[in-house]
Amino acid sequence: MMDHFGVQVISAARPEWIFPFTGLQPVQFRRLVRLVAERGGDAIADGRPGRQWSLDLADRVLLVAAYWRTNLTMRQIGPLFGVSHSAAHRVIDTLGP
Repeated sequence: MMDHFGVQVISAARPEWIFPFTGLQPVQFRRLVRLVAERGGDAIADGRPGRQWSLDLADRVLLVAAYWRTNLTMRQIGPLFGVSHSAAHRVIDTLGP
């Protein structure tokens, strides 16, 4: 997957990215995404009207898992997913444990 600058970014749409960044097999990861969706993970931040997420739910779950598994900073992990460090922080703050 490419960001708006034509740079390749990490995405759950590419199964080869899932295991290295989560430690989960793709089947386990899809199960996790389904569980997060069932628990309201698809809602907009804080449940208030506003801008939609720039990443789909699977990519947001992958971002959170990669953050906790790798201990990268927001400034490091944001560009890997094609988002700003502040957007990465909002995703982690909303979906993280």
